[in-house]
Amino acid sequence: MFTAILSLFTTIASAQMRINLGADAPLRKLQIAEMAINNLYVDSVDEQKLVEDGIRGMLEKLDPHSSYLTPKEVKAANEPLQGNFEGIGVQFNMVEDTLLVIQPVTNGPSEKVGILAGDRIVKVNDTIIAGVKMSKEEIMRRLRGPKGTKVRLGIVRREIADTLLFTVVRDKIPVHSIDASYMLRPQIGYIRIGSFGATTYDEFCESLKKLKKQGMQSLVLDLQENGGGFLHAAVQIANEFLKSNDLIVYTEGRQAQRTEYKAKGGGLFTEGKVIVLVDSYTASAAEIVSGAIQDQDRGIVVGRRTFGKGLVQRPIDLPDGSMIRLTIAHYYTPSGRCIQKPYEKGKGRDYAMDVYNRLKSGELMSADSVHFADSLKYYTLRNHRVVYGGGGIMPDEFVPLDTTKYTRYHRELSAKGMVINGNLRYVDQHRKILQGQYKDFADFRSRFDIPQQVIDNIFAEGEKQKVRPKDEAERQQTLPYLRLQLKALVARDLWGMDEYFAIINEMNDAVKRALELL
Repeated sequence: MFTAILSLFTTIASAQMRINLGADAPLRKLQIAEMAINNLYVDSVDEQKLVEDGIRGMLEKLDPHSSYLTPKEVKAANEPLQGNFEGIGVQFNMVEDTLLVIQPVTNGPSEKVGILAGDRIVKVNDTIIAGVKMSKEEIMRRLRGPKGTKVRLGIVRREIADTLLFTVVRDKIPVHSIDASYMLRPQIGYIRIGSFGATTYDEFCESLKKLKKQGMQSLVLDLQENGGGFLHAAVQIANEFLKSNDLIVYTEGRQAQRTEYKAKGGGLFTEGKVIVLVDSYTASAAEIVSGAIQDQDRGIVVGRRTFGKGLVQRPIDLPDGSMIRLTIAHYYTPSGRCIQKPYEKGKGRDYAMDVYNRLKSGELMSADSVHFADSLKYYTLRNHRVVYGGGGIMPDEFVPLDTTKYTRYHRELSAKGMVINGNLRYVDQHRKILQGQYKDFADFRSRFDIPQQVIDNIFAEGEKQKVRPKDEAERQQTLPYLRLQLKALVARDLWGMDEYFAIINEMNDAVKRALELL
């Protein structure tokens, strides 16, 4: 039987190869290999996974950013950029296997039925989700669902003995990509963009208008840790700073002709001073904005060399909802610099270690550790200042990474959730007291200090989990930033992200340097 099947398969394959022994012979070779494995391999195989692994294998030999995504991965990747998802509308965190509501979304479905900050969701429909070690992903899956569908929630609220029951009608929940916008100082505004999504431009314009009404004449645009997103959002935002016909970015590839993106003019902020903050995790669309403002001499870039992701991916939708993201071109700044940093095909691990290697080489601590060949020298378009290519955007003003402020001990306490959980417990127990004690954020900012007991509890929890400082000096070195971080987290839970960044930025060296320059 086996011999007959093999003979038949070989005959078919040979005929196919003879017929297609032309331009598509490599494709036929791949098809025959898949058919052979699926039909003849000694053990059963998952044909779907076999094909997916084959696609991934091909893409892994190309550049670091060409990739294959399953239908589930496509949805997860697109959701943060689409500007909304469908669910119940709460910000939450997990405390001791229980979902604690940090804040309901303003005018969202949960707020409308009376769910409050500090509530614990213990039951979804007929399923208990508290104290059962259910994953955060599984809980989110139960809470989310199509707009218009209903979900029954069991809520435990402080000072109320019985479990409260709420029926929430799911709705579209906005996802904001502007992390914060507020006045840093009189006449100096601050906007932090977390990513470039479908609604980023509208959010950005609203923030600009709000700050201009408050007297903003100069802007600090924070793109630190911004991993990028949609090209058109980056172009739209750069347009708000540049004059008509100013080049923002262009793309070019082997099969992709040069395409230029230029400012249309009429932007909201074409005159005031601009400082852009960047770091090693500023990438892609964020690098497009940074490069355009730098090359057009519209503002100053402050921080550390950006990531260097300048590859243009074209999404290729597959019939089952999966997707290939295939690199087709490079991004170039107006002066002609290629944003993409060098890489070797198929060496994805080396590429992924690049930022770590920058740390080891000393680049993140000293601008003198970055060396550029003369061939990488370019000039800005108006003032003819020297800027460098070779990957990423090198800032005009270098700000070294301060490794003493955020100690190893602090990093380990944070990584194991002790800092965030310590804050959540404190706010949960003292929310009403804090709300009554401080009339507004300005009052809170000037008078509030995190109680020592909160710090002691975090250190004690660290001791239980064998997270210890190497000596008393490291413990003392940890305290200033830890206190500030906890104060900022309390402000976030009582007000929002603007207030969080207003406090945490007090120790952000890039923000402080921007203020000095302004």
